[in-house]
Amino acid sequence: MYKVEIKMERVKPRSNIWYLLPIFVGLIGGVIAYFILRNDDSKKAKNCLYVGILLAVVGIIIEIVIVTQIPSLTPNFNVNV
Repeated sequence: MYKVEIKMERVKPRSNIWYLLPIFVGLIGGVIAYFILRNDDSKKAKNCLYVGILLAVVGIIIEIVIVTQIPSLTPNFNVNV
């Protein structure tokens, strides 16, 4: 006979407010939200991690654009002038 196994994933609905953690804290907030939510709602945990990674990459890109395109906005560290 064939044995059929049904794998049930535990999904405890969590609030969408968890997305605010990676939005305000960035990559670290995404990692924290992931480790808190991973056992209850794995899909939301992964999405929080992705939001944190995405916002970190966007921040790095914006910083590179500011430094390379607008040199007047870069800090002046010439202390020996």
